[in-house]
Amino acid sequence: MGTIRACCCLALVAACATASAAFAQTQATQSGPVPPAIASAKTVFVSNAGSDSGLFPEPFTGDPGRPYAQFYSALKATGDFTLAGDPSQADLVLEIRLTAPYGPTNPNKQNGTSDPLPMFRLVVYDAKTHYILWTVTSSIEFAFLQKTHDRNFDEALNQVLNQFLRLAGKPPAPAH
Repeated sequence: MGTIRACCCLALVAACATASAAFAQTQATQSGPVPPAIASAKTVFVSNAGSDSGLFPEPFTGDPGRPYAQFYSALKATGDFTLAGDPSQADLVLEIRLTAPYGPTNPNKQNGTSDPLPMFRLVVYDAKTHYILWTVTSSIEFAFLQKTHDRNFDEALNQVLNQFLRLAGKPPAPAH
């Protein structure tokens, strides 16, 4: 009886250890490491990759420079990085772009397709090697009213900023 109990306990311990190792391996493969250059960066250069045509002045107010100006100002307001005036003076280069992806031109309720949403794309480059370290995107939700379009624009841009700050190990930026 003691041998059976010992075998059962040993089997239970082995099963728990195997399950724990499998869980740890699954977690490790689902989230890879963030490049250390992102967390150690002190200075960044913000690059304006522009905005696709047809997004200004409708559905968004302002001009095609709005994403860059707003992202730059919001990043500066965090005080987490020194903003360099030249990419050669920076640890990272952050390239911000507003895209309007191609796709269907009319919503089709029968098959679930609709127009693709405009989105922000922030590409994080290592300034010394010019390699892409990370990319962050955030779609801008559809709206009917101009005011709502602009609010959704602001929220999506804030999401991009906060995703980058989270990668860098910084606190999130306050919502505007």
